[in-house]
Amino acid sequence: MSLPAATRADHEKFCNAEGWRCVRSARGKNTTHHDTYEMDLPSGDVLRTRVPRPLNRTTYGPALWSHILSDHLDVTPEEFWRCVSDGILLDRGEPAAPPQAIPTQVLYRLKHRAGLSDSQLAELTPETATERLNQYWTTGQ
Repeated sequence: MSLPAATRADHEKFCNAEGWRCVRSARGKNTTHHDTYEMDLPSGDVLRTRVPRPLNRTTYGPALWSHILSDHLDVTPEEFWRCVSDGILLDRGEPAAPPQAIPTQVLYRLKHRAGLSDSQLAELTPETATERLNQYWTTGQ
């Protein structure tokens, strides 16, 4: 199946559909600059692309479009067109699970009852915080 040539308008439609944020814009001005879009990925990487202005139906050359797809948007041509034509968003992955936090009540008791300093609290893991609080409750120290 042959895919159509992508235009500047398609490029911007993809960015808007996927929720990219516009970090620089030339809108409202007489300029031929680019609009710059960024997207934060769950992996921590940031994708960045530039959509040329004026926004029109001018198509990209094959080499430039291939570069934009692989290096800027990180998608295949099929994924791009499914998003633009059908509104099917890409699976960019799930955010990494945050490190396990120590419950605030445990921290409060360790600080205000057991007398631990902020630097001592910062070194604790959830397991060692619980052990330290249990030690305080059983021995008073």
